[in-house]
Amino acid sequence: MNKKRFLIIIVITILIAGNIYFALMYSLSRLEFIQVQKELKYQEVNEKVLYFAKLFINKVLLGEGEVDFEDRLKLENAVRDVNDQKIFEQWQVFVGSQNSKDVQTAAGRILDLLFDKVSK
Repeated sequence: MNKKRFLIIIVITILIAGNIYFALMYSLSRLEFIQVQKELKYQEVNEKVLYFAKLFINKVLLGEGEVDFEDRLKLENAVRDVNDQKIFEQWQVFVGSQNSKDVQTAAGRILDLLFDKVSK
């Protein structure tokens, strides 16, 4: 009887230790998964910001003449995809600029905000 009881205690102890081990491994995996999700979201935001920045530079700053309707639409959609209120507001300032000095200042501020967003 004593030997049987001892074996039952050992089996229960091993089962409890196994449960603790698997619970700990689950918790660590969950934390790692959450961290990977955050990094993925950060990377997706960076891709959207960089896409808009590249489009802005190619179509507006390096473009010759006026930006056509399709390119304006692409720029508008890209800035909305960034989903940043400050960048969108600065975009609105840029679009509403009346003279070349205001356009230049607004463009510089947009680029500054974009680079700040990527570097965070």
